[in-house]
Amino acid sequence: MLTPLQAQERCHALIERAMRAGADAGDAVYLADASESVSVRLGALEDVERSESEHMGLRVFVGGASASIGSTDLGDSALDELASRAVDMARAAPADKYAGLAPDGLLLRSTPPELDLVDAVEPDPLALRRMAEEAEDAARAVPGVTNSEGGSASAGRGVVALATSHGFSGGYAATSHGRSASVLAGTGSSMQRDYSWRSARHAADLLSPAEIGREAGERAVARVDPGRVKSGTYSVVFDPRVGGSLIGHLLGAISGASIARRASFLLDKDGAQIFGTGITITDDPLRLRGPRSRPFDGEGLATAPRALVEAGRLTGWLMDSAAAHQLNAVPTGHASRGGSGAPHVTAANVVLQPGSVSREGLMADIADGIYLTELIGHGVNGVTGDYSRGASGFRIVGGAIAGPIAEFTVAGNLLDMFARLVAADDLEIYRGIDVPTLRIDGLSVAGD
Repeated sequence: MLTPLQAQERCHALIERAMRAGADAGDAVYLADASESVSVRLGALEDVERSESEHMGLRVFVGGASASIGSTDLGDSALDELASRAVDMARAAPADKYAGLAPDGLLLRSTPPELDLVDAVEPDPLALRRMAEEAEDAARAVPGVTNSEGGSASAGRGVVALATSHGFSGGYAATSHGRSASVLAGTGSSMQRDYSWRSARHAADLLSPAEIGREAGERAVARVDPGRVKSGTYSVVFDPRVGGSLIGHLLGAISGASIARRASFLLDKDGAQIFGTGITITDDPLRLRGPRSRPFDGEGLATAPRALVEAGRLTGWLMDSAAAHQLNAVPTGHASRGGSGAPHVTAANVVLQPGSVSREGLMADIADGIYLTELIGHGVNGVTGDYSRGASGFRIVGGAIAGPIAEFTVAGNLLDMFARLVAADDLEIYRGIDVPTLRIDGLSVAGD
């Protein structure tokens, strides 16, 4: 794996090859990753994995057309061929008036901010195994747990670099650590599975393996022997584990590409009040140690915190350069790059800010409702906002969580759901999309 500086130099070398081959402009990206993971099951070592990868992607522009190509061979001769082939592909491609590099004036020219993404701790396989065993042991020690799918621990490191023909050059490294456990509780037809996991840039930011294991075990035991729910209209409370998926649908709908294609249920809603005034959703790519933090985007633009929704009002679209050209707007620093292909829009560290009521207070007036802990399937129409997901969770009776339930469907329309959404104050930040417990009244539930 190259260092960030070496990776930038390699990207520049690839662009120079493309320009010599006849490209008018271009950019190159370097992506590398090395990771190690250890899994145990029922106290025995089950799997040890180590993976390493390096990839370079090149995008070139010739006469108004573009082409993208990638390679895992980083040798000089392979890059010569890569550059030549990319230019030939662009010459044969149709013109695209929206394709091009990011505006020169928006490129990050200063020293990238330091985001503390690299952890000096590099656990060896024995340390990873001990953590995996500790997580599984703690899960299996919970009364009622009857079997295990295993515990695991992992660590990794990656490097990202990007260079463009119009003067941008940047690179950074990042580490990752993860721990998880998954167990079963109950027997026969009443058996249920659940899990717990955490990942972070720094190992010190994780829960202990024992805490993760206990959480997995307690969750599995609580789900044993689920009942059924009658069809009807209910107040539904979303556990933070599943509530973030609602914001994922929002992010897809405010992507500039979706708006440009007129394929979003939020079309023509820029600046509209789509949530209650108590809802604010932020995106912070510069959060220290954030799981999706980055000092620049996939086109070399500076990144910055912003509110996606402020006091319930939508603040605009997330755009890469191509979408911005189509919409006669300005890119927002949300482009992301893979090893090949054009940039696409992604958000960074998204947080739905906490409300003012506790989780218990959020449910206190629900005489008969549902608390969701798992969603199944992908029944969401991004064009209309129609929402229908299989689900499982718990009954809410008299304002408190009661017995487990399963095999039902929750349905509504996302615009209506957003308008009725209320947030609790129990926000915990560790995912890429973090939300507190959420409540939505008046959802349709199909059960018995």
